[in-house]
Amino acid sequence: MMQLFLGGKLSFTDLQTVLEGEVEVTLSEDAKARIQKGKSYLDGKLTGNKELFYGINTGFGALCNVGIQPDALSDLQHNLIRSHACGMGQEVPHALVRLMLVLKIQSLAYGHSGVALKTVERLVDFYNAQMLPVVYQQGSLGASGDLAPLAHLCLPLIGEGEVQLGTERLSAAAALQRMGWQPLHLEAKEGLALLNGTQFMTAYGCYAILAAEDLLQKADLVAAASLDAFGGRLEPFHPAIHQVRPHPGQQQVAAHMLDLLQGSELQKQERQAVQDPYSFRCVPQVHGASRDVCKHVKEVFSREMNAVSDNPNIFPEEDLIISGGNFHGQPLALALDYLAMALSELGSISERRTYQLISGTRGLPPFLAVNSGLHSGLMIPQYTAASIASQNKQLTVPASTDSIVSSNGQEDHVSMGANAATKLFQVVDNAYRLLAIEWLTACQALDFRDAKSSEVIEKHKQQFRNQVSFMQTDRFLHADMVAAETFLRSFEL
Repeated sequence: MMQLFLGGKLSFTDLQTVLEGEVEVTLSEDAKARIQKGKSYLDGKLTGNKELFYGINTGFGALCNVGIQPDALSDLQHNLIRSHACGMGQEVPHALVRLMLVLKIQSLAYGHSGVALKTVERLVDFYNAQMLPVVYQQGSLGASGDLAPLAHLCLPLIGEGEVQLGTERLSAAAALQRMGWQPLHLEAKEGLALLNGTQFMTAYGCYAILAAEDLLQKADLVAAASLDAFGGRLEPFHPAIHQVRPHPGQQQVAAHMLDLLQGSELQKQERQAVQDPYSFRCVPQVHGASRDVCKHVKEVFSREMNAVSDNPNIFPEEDLIISGGNFHGQPLALALDYLAMALSELGSISERRTYQLISGTRGLPPFLAVNSGLHSGLMIPQYTAASIASQNKQLTVPASTDSIVSSNGQEDHVSMGANAATKLFQVVDNAYRLLAIEWLTACQALDFRDAKSSEVIEKHKQQFRNQVSFMQTDRFLHADMVAAETFLRSFEL
């Protein structure tokens, strides 16, 4: 299995291997040295020093001015993790828990968090043993970081909470015993360093970005198939149009559409209409705008996954311990909302193309049924698409513009980035389903034509036809729609 060294710069390619479970992780030697240096500095700073440092020898949140005695600093950290493990709702998928572990290790590996090396190495052990803490989706305000989800992520370090170990769900205590590991005894600041941070939001965002890049490529293919089936025109993709309005994504999509449709026999036939509906004609402008959004959001998350996002931060070289706000998720929350809107639009225009294909125009039968009336054909998948597209519109109401005061007024503005992240997760799934319904519809429409589409479209259509046959008579369509989604998610363009 591949090795991924943490403490250097992470890439999205690295994170893809983590999501797929194809890599083991280890700390680089530089990271180990930084972690040890930070811990030694913090220990020295606390020895014989009566100065108060937030969360290290004080209470938390609104209790920041309450000093804690030196002999209770460990209890303070254990109590913090226990009290903050207040998540509810659905469980975080295992792949995203793996990603959360890696991102937390990465953030701690810079040596600005004051944790012991053994604590970070135990997180590495958890990941490599595929001992995945049970984490819940609800509970984070996105500042002071993802407190509740990260508390569930780290609670098993002290032998509490639950984990998934292989196919078994166990108490953390039982899992540690099976592995021959003792629960950790956390020292000053360690609990706070583990809980402060944006790793829940970042994990969801990075997953969504990787999915969005896949969706954007496949959306062009599906749109090209629909355009050919509908008898659409190629002129809207001519480079000259996009040179005079040079948005990068728009130019990329126009060129991609021409490549996808190159050699299509259908494009050699006489066109019936002078112009096509917007959902076909404006594919470069709409898909391209979503591409540009994805690029921007990827830049934001590339910075975040290689950042330190707990509090306070320690700087041994400068002899500084600074309490600030690097845990605040606003940069992520805004980007997550932005990407959700971009992917929602990708699904929205897809649903419109589906609607056009079943409309009984351009020489296609109503609802793409062989015997319309006796058979309903693909009438109702469009209903489902309309429902999903509408749900996406509801899910794109921004979370990042919301805030609720917490911790007795001390934490008086929060990002709600975690809610933005989980909404985006649903939007991603919905976008795949909308494109899958369009693909199912486009393949049915293409089979009514008397000429072939391009080589690339025909190749993928034939692969799909090996799983889902042409619809000659009405049948149970749920299975076809699920098969179309599975196909769309799995094939490589």
